[in-house]
Amino acid sequence: MPATPAWPPRALPRLFVEQPLGPDHAVLLEGKPAHYLSNVLRLGEGAQLLVFDGDSGEWRARIEGVAKRRLVLRVVDHVRPAETLPPLTLAFAPVKRASVEWLVEKATELGVARLLPVATQRTVIERLNPERLRAIAIEAAEQCGRTRLPELAEPVKLAALLRDSGGTLLFADETGGVPLLSIAAPGPATILIGPEGGFTPDEREAILAAGAHGVGLGPRILRAETAALAAVTLYMAGAGDWR
Repeated sequence: MPATPAWPPRALPRLFVEQPLGPDHAVLLEGKPAHYLSNVLRLGEGAQLLVFDGDSGEWRARIEGVAKRRLVLRVVDHVRPAETLPPLTLAFAPVKRASVEWLVEKATELGVARLLPVATQRTVIERLNPERLRAIAIEAAEQCGRTRLPELAEPVKLAALLRDSGGTLLFADETGGVPLLSIAAPGPATILIGPEGGFTPDEREAILAAGAHGVGLGPRILRAETAALAAVTLYMAGAGDWR
């Protein structure tokens, strides 16, 4: 009786590396990446995996050497070029730490190119940890197949964003707005999401004066992080890379 193949088929592990990649490059891994491959996945010499550096696309590599706390990879061949991301910035008012981390993870999976924390009058900012957020974005990119990491920008005040948003500015308007799909168009765009409690009347007036388009996200009141991902999803469906 013929053997039944395993399902789902086993995929090669994917790993982000800080070093530039190229044909026949040697890549030294130390610390957590080396521990993950050798002690968690139990990979040894000759095992293959996929690697990406955030710039040159995805490569197939082979483990060439194993030491106690480090591995040496050898790049074998180029699997696919770097992805072209829609020039979409998600500007969000930071909320609770766990919610921000979840937002960064999911926005990475959805294909956001840039993440920009924005301070508003009602923003209650817990201290952001850029290294932690970058690690979350890297792990999400490894899991979802991205070959570029989202840019994690330094926080700015709302007034600074409105002076220099660049491209189309869309904001989630709790008082009502047009459907996002009716406005979304290819090209640079920023989606602005307010804090818990929403924008103040003065902020809403300033946002509209800056030329922003108020968009509606349905008949229900959404949490800030839910609204952000709902807006990104609609944008990707209309003008992003889901078309």
